[in-house]
Amino acid sequence: MMPEITSLQNPKIKQCVKLRDRRARDKTKTFLIEGYRELLRATDGSHKIDTLFICSELFLGSNEDALIERIKKSGAEIIQCAENVFRKISYRDRPDGLVAIAPQSKKTLQDLEKILKDNKAPFLVVAEAIEKPGNLGTILRSSDASGVDALIVCDKCTDIFNPNVVRASVGTMFTVPVIETTTEELMPWLKDHSIKVAAATPAAEKVFTELDMKGPIAIAVGTEQLGLSDIWMDDADIQLRIPMLGNADSLNVATATTLLLYEVVRQRK
Repeated sequence: MMPEITSLQNPKIKQCVKLRDRRARDKTKTFLIEGYRELLRATDGSHKIDTLFICSELFLGSNEDALIERIKKSGAEIIQCAENVFRKISYRDRPDGLVAIAPQSKKTLQDLEKILKDNKAPFLVVAEAIEKPGNLGTILRSSDASGVDALIVCDKCTDIFNPNVVRASVGTMFTVPVIETTTEELMPWLKDHSIKVAAATPAAEKVFTELDMKGPIAIAVGTEQLGLSDIWMDDADIQLRIPMLGNADSLNVATATTLLLYEVVRQRK
């Protein structure tokens, strides 16, 4: 019989709740993964799980037991929770009975060198100072769907281990390599590797469908309110825009990124 937690005052429950806060995540170098799909992708990607909290009364399907067994065999501690306790640690309105604590794993430009080895046409996304977790998670989801080789987060405002990033990515943060660096480090790295930078801006003359993006390319997108900083705009090899035919002057950054990524997919077919 696995242990069951019935008290909201249990130290493990308190620690789990604390991980909603960035300071606790930074201190412990751990984060939360909630949801069947998210945990399945984390497990498929061999991401280590330290502790898995479960509540069988909240399971939505019949595949949870197999996933729990896989996670257990990997060495994770499995803890059964009473429903009221599980709802305390869940950050979802409709929890599905699975929440895990996992160690953070961060990648650098040195890791990207290995990922892109022998790749003659790298396909990258650069996200500069994205502020909203939901947008960063959605960009990850679109990156996975369009076959991006890596997402590079520059000058980050949002913690990539924020529970809402994990949730919005639907677990694709475990399928798309995420590199953390600074603009000052990345810009010369891209030039040294002959990867063109395509900067999205409403002020560009060329529409995104008119430009050649079949070669090595990094699609660069910026903050929700201000867009890309001057250094990206000044050093970009390509400036492109998405036509805006209504009253709005720009799209949500995640929506815009998705359009640009699928244009690269279209051109490379």
